[in-house]
Amino acid sequence: MDFEPSDDQRLLLESVSRLLADTYSFAQRKGYMAQPAGYSPEIWGKFAELGLLGLPFPEEYGGFGGGPQEVMLVMQAFGRAIVVEPFLSTVVLCGTAIQAAGSADQKNTLLPAIAEGSLKMAFAHGERQARYDLNDLITSARRDGSGWVLDGAKTVVAHGEAADKFIVSARTAGDRYDRDGMTLFVVDANAEGMARRGYVSRDDSRAADLSLSNVRVDEADVLGPIGGGYAIIERVVEAGIAATAAEAVGAMEAMNEMTLEYSKTRVQFGQPIGSYQVVQHRLADMFMTQEQGRSMAMLATMSLENPDAEERARNLAMAKVGVGQSARYVSQSAVQMHGGIGMTEEYAVGHYFRRCMVIERLWGDPAYWLQKLADEVE
Repeated sequence: MDFEPSDDQRLLLESVSRLLADTYSFAQRKGYMAQPAGYSPEIWGKFAELGLLGLPFPEEYGGFGGGPQEVMLVMQAFGRAIVVEPFLSTVVLCGTAIQAAGSADQKNTLLPAIAEGSLKMAFAHGERQARYDLNDLITSARRDGSGWVLDGAKTVVAHGEAADKFIVSARTAGDRYDRDGMTLFVVDANAEGMARRGYVSRDDSRAADLSLSNVRVDEADVLGPIGGGYAIIERVVEAGIAATAAEAVGAMEAMNEMTLEYSKTRVQFGQPIGSYQVVQHRLADMFMTQEQGRSMAMLATMSLENPDAEERARNLAMAKVGVGQSARYVSQSAVQMHGGIGMTEEYAVGHYFRRCMVIERLWGDPAYWLQKLADEVE
């Protein structure tokens, strides 16, 4: 199998890398995070101009016509710059849900708006009691005339503070742990009865907790089949795992480069620390671990188009574990190799570390996914 990017993919990566090199230094990133939305609307507009916001969408909806490989390349570049714009939540998560289950009207309305940068969305499924279990859902939706009424709460909704619309999961039938009976709804952020509390996450990105009290939506706002939302949620999470795996690889690349450069300039006992064999061995281990993580991220990306649901789920579980373990080793080693400066807010390596630790726990930490893999062989 040929793992080399095509000419079009290479041009895409060069364009994204050039944009980030010009506009996304560590100091500029701090300025973007200080803005009211927690990111730069100007940079978001540049992403739209470059076609990134429509990257995985068909051309008929104003998209680029790309696939998982193109998303992987972009997320890797974003990981190198620890981008804080809501690309993951809007384009990857919500875009996947809309493409997988949206009606013709929903696709014609939502996807072009995302691609042009005028619509930001967030995927609201996680609940406080659920931890990592996708089937643990107590937010409810009941029929009311020609529409639905939603009640419940969602927690740690990535980029929920700035979202214009949410894709919200709610139970329309069954008990708390049933996979059947879940339904997805497109809900306006300003709908009556919707309340959100925004905050800064540990990795400097923004998130929000949502409260829904008698939130009314129309039948046209149902996304996918009534009661059949679990399969869509799984596909959204799979796309998110693959995308954040690529992002972690980009972060590992940046940390390895920073650590190598630091080892050449930091002098101890009269010579650069990189001249010591123990440091050289650690740098080599960090690079090899990065490449192991890259292989697992590529496996995740390739698996997204696998029609065998069981094999796809198994490969993504292995990738989640492998990338999580790799990113943890590289990020911890990078901070340790930098010494005290690696722990400061003013130095970038600690910010990469925090982002990798958040990625490790998104949709389940390695222990959770290892247990799922172990359950398959029992």
